[in-house]
Amino acid sequence: MSAAVEFAVWAPVPERVRLQVDGSVHDMRREDGGWWRAEVEAGPEADYGFLLGDDDTPRPDPRSRRQPEGVHGPSRRYDPSSYAWGDRAWTGRPLAGGVVYEMHVGTFTPEGTLDAATGKLDHLVDLGVDFVELLPVNGFDGTHNWGYDGVLWYTVQESYGGPAAYQRFVDACHQRGLGVIQDVVYNHLGPSGNYLPLFMPIFSEGGANTWGSSVNLSGPDSDEVRRYILDNALMWLRDMHVDGLRLDAVHALVDERATHVLEEMAQEVDRLSVALGRPLTLIAESDLNDPRMVTPRVANGTGISAQWSDDFHHALHSVLTGEGQGYYGDFAAAGLAGLAKTLTGAYFHDGAWSSFRRRHHGRPVDTALLPGWKFLGYLQDHDQIGNRAVGDRVSASLSPGLLAVGATLVLTSPFTPMLFMGEEWGASTPWQFFTSHTDPEIGRATAEGRKGEFAEHGWDADEVPDPQDPETFTRSKLDWDEPEREPHRTLLAVHRTLLALRHEHPDLVDPDLSRVEVGWDDEDRWLVVHRGALRVVANLSGDAREVDLDRAATGVLLATGDEPALAGTTVTLPAESAAVLTTA
Repeated sequence: MSAAVEFAVWAPVPERVRLQVDGSVHDMRREDGGWWRAEVEAGPEADYGFLLGDDDTPRPDPRSRRQPEGVHGPSRRYDPSSYAWGDRAWTGRPLAGGVVYEMHVGTFTPEGTLDAATGKLDHLVDLGVDFVELLPVNGFDGTHNWGYDGVLWYTVQESYGGPAAYQRFVDACHQRGLGVIQDVVYNHLGPSGNYLPLFMPIFSEGGANTWGSSVNLSGPDSDEVRRYILDNALMWLRDMHVDGLRLDAVHALVDERATHVLEEMAQEVDRLSVALGRPLTLIAESDLNDPRMVTPRVANGTGISAQWSDDFHHALHSVLTGEGQGYYGDFAAAGLAGLAKTLTGAYFHDGAWSSFRRRHHGRPVDTALLPGWKFLGYLQDHDQIGNRAVGDRVSASLSPGLLAVGATLVLTSPFTPMLFMGEEWGASTPWQFFTSHTDPEIGRATAEGRKGEFAEHGWDADEVPDPQDPETFTRSKLDWDEPEREPHRTLLAVHRTLLALRHEHPDLVDPDLSRVEVGWDDEDRWLVVHRGALRVVANLSGDAREVDLDRAATGVLLATGDEPALAGTTVTLPAESAAVLTTA
């Protein structure tokens, strides 16, 4: 049934804006500040768009909630309050003590939809994780994409099921005790379907980042651009019942104001958390190695809840794989000492020289002030897999034994552990860089750029998958038959046991970095991590190793290989294995 509806859009760029609703065109009135408004009869699912200037091609609403015909088509009205939520008993979940599971909707299941992903949630419950972190789901051009080419931040990609399916997914997670974290991108827009510059000064007049023009956060007319971002963040948390946001590459947010947009976001999210009566979390992906990012505002920090810890990843990856090229160089040179440094201080580059950057980088974490849960620790994530030339997981190069060692070190660390989908069973499927740009020029440029980038680093261009080839996307889908086969089944059991131990033993979730001690031997390639009364022992070598502990081991809570031999303060660990031990 139609009703009078006020349509509004911030569009200070064009001199004239008209509204098209279900084919009928209406004039809009301009108000101070560049807002345009019109009251028009429209149904609850009316299709609409805006005609800018003398252009008779309707453009989608920058705040569109639904794009059934893709990012180039008309917007469709969608009322998020129309969904009947079943999660009234959900009181939220704090990040501290939790485990995050990173998921890409399009490759998590054969169908690649939110409803299909809902059908796999019981697997995550049985695994023992606490949060599902979805890669970006906002509107992008084409049918499949990593999600970082989004151009309509308020909508949910239609090929995933649209906003209604998204609400069903979040609701289903909550009813199973799983929190939801949504990955959002505010530092750039995708190359295809971005009509925002026709409406607003979305980009700054100068400056750019890795992905293109910088977003206008502090230049002329930036107040409403910031509001566009902040309202989007609040929309996910309020309307979609999401429990947290992962903020992509915040180091690319160039903001010269006294109050950074991230601090402003943290303030508004904290207020919303109080209003909703449940914890809300902001997690930054930051390359700055600046602990002020996750320092509370009362201590003059930005107030972001947590951040990804690439330094821990790089240190762990280099000692397990032996890789030392590019940004792994400093970590490979440091060996186990580098891993020990990150386990006790989160950052490796804490003001130290970074050979990759060719400068000193970072500052130390005050371990008396900041708990370890504020740093997400992982062996794999979408970037560290997908940004490799052929998208190979560590399971393509590591033995099942070393995969279990890596899992043990991640899931017993003082950090908030994160797993990338399929990692729990050592998935053999790659996760490659894939796109489906409908513009042939953009598609060709993307493919040529990808191949050229890796050719410069010595790769044969023919070995680099074409991101526009549909098979690149298909190859990246998980094989759900693998968990029932060896060696995948055994590795999955190790992950389940480790996650169960985290719930049973408070020492394994103690976030006090100052209480973590690490012993190691680079020559014999073993490592011991002190977690309260527990000892996590890892043997990365191809031979059994005798390791001296500081106190007598009294029992084995977990052994990833054959049972270790305990003899007083000495433990003999089989090759490429790890153990969690109790001590006297």
